Amino acid sequence: MTQNEWWRSAVIYQVYPRSFSDSDGDGLGDLKGIASRLPALRDLGIDAVWLSPFYTSPQNDAGYDVADYRDVDPRFGTLADFDDLIAEAHRLKLRVIVDLVPNHTSDQHSWFQAALAAPEGSPERARYLFRDGKGADGHIPPNNWESVFGGRAWTRVNRPDGTPGQWYLHLFDTSQPDLDWRNPWVREQFRGILRFWLDRGVDGFRVDVAHGLIKKAGLPDYTPPKGGASMGGHSNTPPYWAQPGVHEIYRDWRELIDEYPGDRVLVAEAWVNPLSELAHWVRPDEMHQAFNFQYLEAPWDAAEIRTVIKNSLAAFGHVGAPSTWVLSNHDVVRHASRLALDGDNPQGSGIGPNSPEKPNRVIGLRRARAATLLMLALPGSAYVYQGEELGLPEDVELPDSARQDPTWFRTDHERYGRDGCRVPIPWEAVAPAYGFSNTGKSWLPQPSDWAGYARDSQGGVAGSTLELYRSALALRAKQNLGEGELEWLRGYPHEVVAFRNGGVVVISNFGSEIIALPRGTVALSSEPITRELPGETTVWLMDDGR
Repeated sequence: MTQNEWWRSAVIYQVYPRSFSDSDGDGLGDLKGIASRLPALRDLGIDAVWLSPFYTSPQNDAGYDVADYRDVDPRFGTLADFDDLIAEAHRLKLRVIVDLVPNHTSDQHSWFQAALAAPEGSPERARYLFRDGKGADGHIPPNNWESVFGGRAWTRVNRPDGTPGQWYLHLFDTSQPDLDWRNPWVREQFRGILRFWLDRGVDGFRVDVAHGLIKKAGLPDYTPPKGGASMGGHSNTPPYWAQPGVHEIYRDWRELIDEYPGDRVLVAEAWVNPLSELAHWVRPDEMHQAFNFQYLEAPWDAAEIRTVIKNSLAAFGHVGAPSTWVLSNHDVVRHASRLALDGDNPQGSGIGPNSPEKPNRVIGLRRARAATLLMLALPGSAYVYQGEELGLPEDVELPDSARQDPTWFRTDHERYGRDGCRVPIPWEAVAPAYGFSNTGKSWLPQPSDWAGYARDSQGGVAGSTLELYRSALALRAKQNLGEGELEWLRGYPHEVVAFRNGGVVVISNFGSEIIALPRGTVALSSEPITRELPGETTVWLMDDGR
């Protein structure tokens, strides 16, 4: 393995297709809309685009309930549109990573429909996790597992004669039955799916719920910590997350993907702690990258950020993999809001009109800009979620009547879910739907005060968040920070994170006290500064002494 693969230092931009750009005015983003906006992403300075699901789907979970892994949902376009998007991205020298959802299918997938029609104990049923219930008449679920979206993780089906039959497992919504990855047939199907998209030119896959494919033998009972089931990442490992058998699957996938030219990649969404355990997913013969959720979930605290960075570089470096860094995605509260919260905000909980704590937009954006400038200076690969380059906050006033996240419904409206970070993004300040759709339609309503966040409101405006991202990405590339090596700097207060990466000194002040800056030319700062660094601000200095 050489050390110059593109993915080791890439900045990868996540596109959430339904909320990015709508080309036909129906209120839902689509592939043609994405293709038309790729030049704007090239201009931003990213290296690759990651597309969330666009496959045929009933859309009960925004496309993460896949009914056909080898086709495009008509709401997003056609396979020809996808081919055009790939061609345009590659023309612009952008790589394209697509989402793959192997843990579960839609209940509308032909595999599951065949399983429902087949008798108990049949090969069709064995593709999924069907089990007999407990009790004299089987009315008790096979175990006590809870769905990540709330409620029990089992649904019972009827036999052809109408009598209650077996139960099937769904760690997410009832419309998302889990596949049985101990079944060789399932594994062979996904080898074919990987080849289908690799043959169409994709540069890699982001693997959804990569830590969930194998369940512990016997499916033993498990009671999650207070707050209900989650995606994992806790000190105690549930019997449905991070089981050792997943590694055999990804070693097989790695052999397959390595047959293709061009450094194709596998990226794991694996909520696994500690980082030394997560590093098992990116050993040389497994995946290339794994999302660093410990970094994403770290609070606004200098000591915790230092610890996560040190542990990340050590753990991933030990297996020869790059660290990854991420602050926002389609499953968590946007960091321009989350970093202004004092209390915990578990993944998927969301924020809404009646939340006990509301984020302060001014504080949130200031911290978000500082956190971003720190992140983009770290060696490794960084992920940017669509709209964060505009400083978009979470939509915390979304009407309950507009909500679509399964979490909202399965928790009986106790958790708002993820709709607030998925609202379509603004492109033009005075256009219908802020330029997202020329008809003004939008599948989730956009806030009335987002004109100032629109891309055309910020482009070319000194000090805007968009220009901060553009400048940071340009300097990151010029100075090869993604391929660099971090050297911690001493002599700063406890509330300050300071390090050198190549010829750039990075100082981030998490506290409120102003600190004096060392010598060096100010190349970039998250807020206007002189020779002093105010609180909640990050600066990049060109190290004139090196």
